[in-house]
Amino acid sequence: MAERTLRGARLGGQSFEDERGIEFAARQQVGYRCDQSHEFEITMSVEADVPAVWECPRCGAEGLSISGIVKEQKAEKPVRTHWDMLLERRSEKELEDILKERLDLLRGGEIGPAHLHRANARKRKASA
Repeated sequence: MAERTLRGARLGGQSFEDERGIEFAARQQVGYRCDQSHEFEITMSVEADVPAVWECPRCGAEGLSISGIVKEQKAEKPVRTHWDMLLERRSEKELEDILKERLDLLRGGEIGPAHLHRANARKRKASA
């Protein structure tokens, strides 16, 4: 049993495979420069989509591509307010009609805070 054990092999150690006959993928060097003028190169596959931005290994800032690759500009949506969303569902004329209707109900005591309902109910009982 002692003859079967591998001696001298450890985790993270040497590989016993030979690199002869292995064809590596085509590579390219892509250059970047950050705001602090650090220049660095990243090795990438020729087939890879090269990003316009890469994190600087020295300072962690964004490094922009030296080869002229431009960062994509995302289309920003304008901020929609509650009023904008309301106008998508109703016209201003409809909103004016609803407001008038609700104000009439509020003034008539049919809707609103509970203390106003009780006061109107007492007035109705007293006049009846």
